[in-house]
Amino acid sequence: MIETNYLVIGSGIAGLTFSVKIAERFPEKKVVIITKSNEEESNTKYAQGGMAVVLDGGKDSFKKHIEDTLIAGDGLCDEKVVKMVVTEGPKRLRELMDWGASFDVDKGGHLDLGKEGGHSEYRIVHHKDITGYEIERALLNRAHQLPNISILPHHFAIDLVTNHHIKDSESHPLTCYGAYVLDQITGDIFTIKANSTLLASGGIGCVYGHTTNPIIATGDGVAMAYRAKAIIQDMEFVQFHPTALYEAKGESSFLISEAVRGFGAYLRDKKGYRFMPDYDKRAELASRDIVSQSIDNELKKSGDTHVYLDCTHLDMEAFKNHFPNIYNKCLEHHIDIRTDWIPVIPASHYLCGGIQVDMEGRTSIADLFACGECTRTGLHGANRLASNSLLEALVYAHNIFKHLSENEYNYLDVNIPDWNDEGTTIAKEHVLIQHNLKQMQALMRDYVGIVRSNKRMRKGIKHLDLIYSEVEDLYKESKITTSLCELRNMINVAHLIIRQSLERTENKGGYFNVDNVKN
Repeated sequence: MIETNYLVIGSGIAGLTFSVKIAERFPEKKVVIITKSNEEESNTKYAQGGMAVVLDGGKDSFKKHIEDTLIAGDGLCDEKVVKMVVTEGPKRLRELMDWGASFDVDKGGHLDLGKEGGHSEYRIVHHKDITGYEIERALLNRAHQLPNISILPHHFAIDLVTNHHIKDSESHPLTCYGAYVLDQITGDIFTIKANSTLLASGGIGCVYGHTTNPIIATGDGVAMAYRAKAIIQDMEFVQFHPTALYEAKGESSFLISEAVRGFGAYLRDKKGYRFMPDYDKRAELASRDIVSQSIDNELKKSGDTHVYLDCTHLDMEAFKNHFPNIYNKCLEHHIDIRTDWIPVIPASHYLCGGIQVDMEGRTSIADLFACGECTRTGLHGANRLASNSLLEALVYAHNIFKHLSENEYNYLDVNIPDWNDEGTTIAKEHVLIQHNLKQMQALMRDYVGIVRSNKRMRKGIKHLDLIYSEVEDLYKESKITTSLCELRNMINVAHLIIRQSLERTENKGGYFNVDNVKN
C-alpha cells in the first residue's frame, strides 16, 4: 500500500495543473500522479486549436465570450459557471505562461489570436497547431521540479476504494479512500490510500472507435465513478468533430483542427459543391454540432464515405506557418493541400457530460474530486464551444486546489482490504476481448452516432447487454489486464450514453434524435 495526501488519476492539463499548484502550496505533503501510459500521453497532448481567452485591448469582451458559450450550449449551460470560467481565463493563462508555456505572437509581440467555429471574435491563443503538446511539456517540466510529486507511468486505476470495500463502513457517508491500481509492468495490484482523490482521466472517444482521441481515451474515470455510485449526467452529449482525416484502410484519428476552417477552408462534396451555406448562415464557421450533422446528412444523401476540406485558395505560406503539423501529416498521406482537397469525416471528439461536479470540483462522493473532460461542470451544456476545454480544465484545477488549500481532509482510520483475485486465471484468449471491443465500437457508431433514433438505440441496448454479460463473466474468472478493464469501462460508458440519450425527449446542441423532431 502507498499512502499519500493527494492521489491524482491522469496526467493531462487538469491533473498536472492541480498537482503543481498543491505541491507548491504544501511542500510537506505528498502528491502521487498515476497515468496508464507514458506520463505525457493524454488528450491534452493532442489538442491542436488552442485555448479561448478574452484579452485586453481588442474588440473582444467577457460578455461576448459568455454569449458565444451559451449559444453553443443551446440553453443547457449553467450561466454562473460560464461567467466564472470565462472571467478567470486571463489569470489562468498568465500562470501557464509563467510556468514556461509558449504561445504564438504577432509581429508586434502580442499574442496572435485565432478564431474558430462558434466564436464571434478572435480569442484563441495557440502554439502553432500543437497547443496541447506545448502546454503538456511546460506542465510536466514544472512537475518534475517539485520533489513532493511522484509520477507513476504505466499504472492503471482499476476501481475507486469506497465504503463498499471496507467492513462496517456502510453507515458512513459515501466516501472515497483512494484506488486499486495495476502496475502494468509487473502485473501487481496494490492500493493507494489518499486523503483526497482527483479523477482527471480524460475522455471516452475510443467507445466509438473512430475518434480524434488517443487510444487511452476509454472513459475509465467516468466508469469508475459510476460503479462507485457517483452522479453521472449529460452523457448523451457526445461531440463529434466535423473534420477528422478520412483513412480508407483504418480508423480516423488525426484531427484537422477547427482553426483550419477559421482560417478560411471550405467544405465540399466530391463534385466540388460547397454545401455548408445551405445549412447555416455562418457556413463553415457554424458550431461543431451543426457542421457534423450537416456532413452526416450529406453522406446519407450521397452514400459517400467522406467529404472534403478545400484549402487550395488559402495563403499557403501562412497556412504552413500556422498549421505545420497538419500540413506535414497530409503530405505523409500523399495529400498536397496546395492542389488537393483533404478527405474528412466526423469522428467522436469530446464528451460534454460526465461526472457531476460543483464549482469546487466536488463529486457526489466525499473526498472525491474530478476535473477536465471526465466531468460535467455545466460549462458546455449541450455542446462545447471550440477551445473552451483547456480553459475549463485550468479553471477547475485551480478551484479544486483552492478548496483543498482551505479545507483539511483527513481520511478515516480505515483498513482497506488487499485486492482479491483468488480463483482467477490468466486469460488465454485475448481475441475474445478484441472481438467484443470491435462489436461494441461498431454498435455505437451504427446505433448511437451523430443522428440517433429510439428504435436504433433500443436495439443497441439489447446487443450491448449481451456483450456486457460475456465481458463480466470474463472479468470474474480472469486475472486483471488493462485491455479487459478498458473494455469493461467502455461498456459502462456506452450504457450510460444510450440510457441517457433515450431519456432526452428534446433535441439540444450535439444531441439529435429523429424521433424528437416535431411534425
